[in-house]
Amino acid sequence: MRRAAYPRWCRAVNAARHRLAAGDRERGANPVELAVMMPLILVLLFASIQVAAVFLARSTALNAAQSGVNAQRTYQASNGAGVDSASRFLRAAGGWLVGWDRAGPTCVTTATDVTCTVSGRSLSVVPGVDFAIQQTAHGTVERVTPP
Repeated sequence: MRRAAYPRWCRAVNAARHRLAAGDRERGANPVELAVMMPLILVLLFASIQVAAVFLARSTALNAAQSGVNAQRTYQASNGAGVDSASRFLRAAGGWLVGWDRAGPTCVTTATDVTCTVSGRSLSVVPGVDFAIQQTAHGTVERVTPP
């Protein structure tokens, strides 16, 4: 009786082996797919980080220019108040905007308006990719008006 059960068990094992071996034709396909797709995935990853760095640099430059305008437009502000305020902001903001200290922030004051401009380059994540950033903010000068 035991001998009669053995061939059925052996046939079930052989059938299972053949079914498992039939799917073996695609063995090694996953590493090849990964090798083909990985450069594309890495390019998309670094490109998205670079885009985020550009937007952060633009935001930093605009906020520094607005800080300079707010300092320069106050009533009887000194001539360098806007530039000093924008420079302090950029030093405290971190390194998202690089090269801003070469030209420095500029603030132009007329009788009624103040315009501050901050320029630099975004932080480069991808070598060889460099984006110039320039942001300008405008405001009116505070003045005393007769009642």
